[in-house]
Amino acid sequence: MSTIKKIAVLTSGGDAPGMNAAIRAVVRTAIYNNVEVYGVQRGYDGLVSGSIVEMNAKSVANIIQRGGTILKTVRSSEFKTKEGRVKAYENIQKLGIDGLIVIGGDGTFTGASVFGKEFDFPIIGLPGTIDNDLSGTDYTIGYDTAINTVMDAVDKIRDTAESHDRVFVVEVMGRDSGLIALRSGISIGAEAVLIPEIEVDYDAIMKRLDQTRKNKSSRIIMVAEGDKDGGLVVAEKIKAKFPHYDVRVSILGHIQRGGKPSCMDRVLASRLGVSAVEGLIEGRRGEMVGVRGGDVAYSPFEKSIKHIDKINTHLTKIVDILSQ
Repeated sequence: MSTIKKIAVLTSGGDAPGMNAAIRAVVRTAIYNNVEVYGVQRGYDGLVSGSIVEMNAKSVANIIQRGGTILKTVRSSEFKTKEGRVKAYENIQKLGIDGLIVIGGDGTFTGASVFGKEFDFPIIGLPGTIDNDLSGTDYTIGYDTAINTVMDAVDKIRDTAESHDRVFVVEVMGRDSGLIALRSGISIGAEAVLIPEIEVDYDAIMKRLDQTRKNKSSRIIMVAEGDKDGGLVVAEKIKAKFPHYDVRVSILGHIQRGGKPSCMDRVLASRLGVSAVEGLIEGRRGEMVGVRGGDVAYSPFEKSIKHIDKINTHLTKIVDILSQ
């Protein structure tokens, strides 16, 4: 018989489309299993301040299609202190909460790992980040929506680029990971994709831009924000080499975080939300639940929080082949 009778759920770090679908799955799975469920408002800050409210099936009605997170999210500085974590533990103890589900990324799981060990407290994590940069899962909640948002935006940019024979440098999110730039770059037919994991070969890029001018009336360069130069610098280098090119920069920014989650993200969030609750009931703790090879899989926080630092070279090869 499980000892889990009351659980809480929170979202932390950057918001990602599909977080609401995950919250919905957690709440309704808890209720299905006769477990009381609470929502923590504004991430770990809510644990510290005691902003914790009981939730029911109606609390999560009509949210599966909404972007963002109804529980709100902030990056908590107080939770990083021992004193803050003690307050957080005291608050959940007052309510009799005996399990926690956190939805977020690297920083979220780092905090969960520390908190779980300090107080011997059961915590399961769901990977909610548009960067798709966590080990232990093939895809994170929000990634599919983000790359589709980028694809849609750049398709529109290309219309203008074609009309004016322009070179567009498009900067996308990815401070530590170039996966958004790489996959969306392939999907829109980019001439080059610059990511932080790979040293930029500007000679090769300039040669490609010179060659493709004969075949294309527009050219798109995708740049991850984590690339050491960034979109504006890349554009200046292109202008310096080809002063006769009409070069423009478009920084997509936070548009990539918002919007309705895709079907894939809604299904992924639902699967992982159900599995997170079931994992707690089964006695799991200190783990992230993800999907590997199509199957639900659990991995320790210590392994999950390590960023993926190896890029699939087959994807970069595809960019080179198809950019001719």
